[in-house]
Amino acid sequence: MSRIDRLRETLGGPHPLAAKKVKDHLDKYQIGFIRHSPFAVMATSNSEGDCDASPRGGQPGFCQVVDERTLLMPDIGGNRLFQSYENFESNLKAGLVFVIPGFDVTVRVNGRVIVIEKDEVAAAGANGAVFEADDNAGLIQGFRLSIDEAYFHCPRSLTFGAVWKPEEILSNAGRSIAQLAAED
Repeated sequence: MSRIDRLRETLGGPHPLAAKKVKDHLDKYQIGFIRHSPFAVMATSNSEGDCDASPRGGQPGFCQVVDERTLLMPDIGGNRLFQSYENFESNLKAGLVFVIPGFDVTVRVNGRVIVIEKDEVAAAGANGAVFEADDNAGLIQGFRLSIDEAYFHCPRSLTFGAVWKPEEILSNAGRSIAQLAAED
C-alpha cells in the first residue's frame, strides 16, 4: 500500500464537493475571477522534474480568457532567466494559481502550453499592461494554455497565513529584506 493510500485510508477521501469541483473547463465565476486578477503564480517543471514557480502580474485581466478552455498569458520582461520557458522546451504542462488581493479564494488552472511569439500575443489583444512599468516591462512572448483542470481553491491556506489581514500587511510595510535576514 502506498503512502498516499495509507493517508486516504486514515483520513478518508476528499469531501464530495471538493471532488466535484475539478472540471476540464472554466465556469463563468472562474472566468470573472481571472479577468479581475492582477497576479498569478505559474508552476512548471522540465522533463527531469526540476521545478519552477514564477510570479506573474499585470493590470487585472493581464491573462486573457480566450474561451472556457483556453487562456492566453503574455510574458512581460523580467529577470531574463526564462526558467519557465526553458521548462516548456521539454514539458509543455503548467499550473497557474490566480489571486485577487483581499479575496480569500484562488482559482487553480492546469493544462498544456503552446508558446507563441510576441506578435501573435499582441494580435490576440493580450498587451501585458502593468502597473508601475519600468524600462524592462515590454511584451516578449507568451503562451496559450489548453485547460485540463480548473477549480476554485478554498481559503484555508490564505487564512492560515493571515495573508490579507490588515495588521499583517501594515506590520510588513516598509520592512526590508535586510531587516528580515537580521531578525531571529
